[in-house]
Amino acid sequence: MPHGSHATIREFTVTGPEAGPYGIAAGPDGALWCTLVHDGRIARMTPDGDLTLHGPAADGPMTITAGPDGALWFTAFQSHAIGRIGTDGEITEFAAPEGCGPCGIAAGPDGALWFTQMHTGSIGRITVDGQVTGHQVPGEGTMPSMITTGPDGALWFTLNQGNAIGRITPDGDLAVHPLPTEGAAPVGITAGPDGALWFTEIGTGHIGQITTDGKVTEFPLPDPGARPHAIVAGPGGDLWFTEWGTAHIGRISPDGRIDEHPLPTPGCEPHGIAAGPDGALWVALETGALARVAVS
Repeated sequence: MPHGSHATIREFTVTGPEAGPYGIAAGPDGALWCTLVHDGRIARMTPDGDLTLHGPAADGPMTITAGPDGALWFTAFQSHAIGRIGTDGEITEFAAPEGCGPCGIAAGPDGALWFTQMHTGSIGRITVDGQVTGHQVPGEGTMPSMITTGPDGALWFTLNQGNAIGRITPDGDLAVHPLPTEGAAPVGITAGPDGALWFTEIGTGHIGQITTDGKVTEFPLPDPGARPHAIVAGPGGDLWFTEWGTAHIGRISPDGRIDEHPLPTPGCEPHGIAAGPDGALWVALETGALARVAVS
């Protein structure tokens, strides 16, 4: 059932279509920071559209998050590294395990950053001074994807090819919760306003909810081919997500009501989404722009 809300969407050009804005996060400086996955750079944009490009950073920067130290931290998928960028634009790189394919990253409740290792099926932890440790996830080829801190003081992550949601405590206790729908291929995950975790199922076109005790509920999107990618808790106590396959932004309330808003440019490949400092949602469009979505 739709909310019946109205969205005002404005696009800001960041780069040409070959650079690929991918991950996005709100920084401690009141700006939005996004990764340019094909260009090896990090972009900073103020809510009114002032743009600065930093880098080149490490090769293949993917996801980015605000760290506990006043900087932004990002994964470098191609060069198997974790990057740190200060709000002054200074970039530092730390080696992750060789060949690990770091993908998602989140600030943990323990003052460190936690990241997924897609190629090796592990969850990594890096301190703000660059010390890296890791924990292996059970199973072969599970492809840990995105990660977030849950309301229970643990880290929750998607297993894209394991068809499951994982949970790890800061001291390394690990549990895996299988998903009911085969081929769900979960990607994005975020803590919701209802004390549960919410995630996207890019393979089957569902939005999922998992309680901290492991109960899963799935909500089908109107178009099974929507390919929902990233998800974030946004204004109004709802969850907002990108539909990579249909170039829409979707919204779901904690009780499962869904509405969708088309982005102005068809085929714009929306990936990351963040709640901005200005009360709007900001979306990274891989074809070269950031979209600001203001809802009334």
